[in-house]
Amino acid sequence: FDFNRIEVDDIAGHLNKIAIRENIAVEADGLHIIAQKADGGLRDALSMFDQIVSYTNKNLTYKSVIDNLNILDYDYYFKLTDYVSNTLLLFNEILNHGFDGNNFINGLASHFRNLLVAKDAQTIQLLEVSENIKHKYLAQSKSADLGFILTALNLANACDLIYKNSKNQRLQVELALIKMCHINSVIQLANQSHIATDLDQDKKKTLIKSEAESLKTKAQNEGIGKSPKVV
Repeated sequence: FDFNRIEVDDIAGHLNKIAIRENIAVEADGLHIIAQKADGGLRDALSMFDQIVSYTNKNLTYKSVIDNLNILDYDYYFKLTDYVSNTLLLFNEILNHGFDGNNFINGLASHFRNLLVAKDAQTIQLLEVSENIKHKYLAQSKSADLGFILTALNLANACDLIYKNSKNQRLQVELALIKMCHINSVIQLANQSHIATDLDQDKKKTLIKSEAESLKTKAQNEGIGKSPKVV
């Protein structure tokens, strides 16, 4: 028997075949969310699929899936990455919708991981999302700086590690988001400092070279000005 984990695309494809056979209207993004949530289990995927289809009267949409499974919309993560300055307001809006801070920070870490994967043509295949969402990741990965993605991913992961033991869990997430807001500024300052250091080193090298040439010229002139010694 083959007990390997079933791929997300395979589960979504199987659900789509069932939908066609049963005349159920579906959105590909919604099927992929179910497949991701099932985490390789076809039985779990079928159970979620049947439940949502019955609730929506055979009209399974992306929104109906995330509403029924209590999953945060991808758009929040894309907005947060595009408009970093509004992170605290977006996080507050997410909490007001009843989502847990830990689930949010985990989802944000996964989002940055997906952006990192989308930056390399060889690793794009690791994106387990629908084609529509994949295009969004590819577009945002082109505009997002690699240094920002790596630093933000590290901050999100660090927040997740200390979240459960914190007495003020909301503050931990907000601190991580505030730090993310300033990543680009820190990178810019670091680059300017590096450039300034390089310029200083170039100036020192030029000064040393100029002094050496001056001493050499002075020595040559003093040698020419001396009278030959008479034996």
